[in-house]
Amino acid sequence: MSVAITSFVIFAASQIGTPGPANMALLATGARFGFRAALPFVAGVALGKQLVIWPVGFGLMELSARAPWVFEMLKYASAAYIIWLAWKVANLRLGQERSTDGVPGFAAGLIVHPLNPKAWAMIVGGFTAFVGPNTSSFTATLTIASVLLACQVILHPMWTLAGDRIASTVAGTAAEPYLMWTLAALTVASVVFVLFGGGT
Repeated sequence: MSVAITSFVIFAASQIGTPGPANMALLATGARFGFRAALPFVAGVALGKQLVIWPVGFGLMELSARAPWVFEMLKYASAAYIIWLAWKVANLRLGQERSTDGVPGFAAGLIVHPLNPKAWAMIVGGFTAFVGPNTSSFTATLTIASVLLACQVILHPMWTLAGDRIASTVAGTAAEPYLMWTLAALTVASVVFVLFGGGT
């Protein structure tokens, strides 16, 4: 087998299903705007990872070896952007009535994973750890892209729905600001862990 599919499925599900910047964004979006209104954003997040997978599969790894400083700068710029988003989440209030005004759409979802250091680490790890020697770039990339997308289609809506259900319980209560600050703190913690803790 050119790609260790079973092992990679387990790896991918464990990474996509656990807290990270993208899942915290999905959780917060579901909490703020509701599950149905957030679905275009969810679709964008799922497909946005493909914007990373295919360039990596077709040679970005070689560029990384030649100019590692570019990727180091990208990593910290991405982290700064996600922390800024976390600040915005911390100051959101759900209110008694949800509105779809300002709900992030498909295009906003597309840029989440290209700016997500966990996504980059996961994808690079997939190619380096689960692809056998002499595997064609197309076969490896198609396999990894398909497995990750399948996991996202199942797990990303679950995070969004969880945010929706949590919000329906705490919206307009004294616990609301604590929920939003907790979501923001988890987002920042996930970025810090990826940057400095060796996580993927």
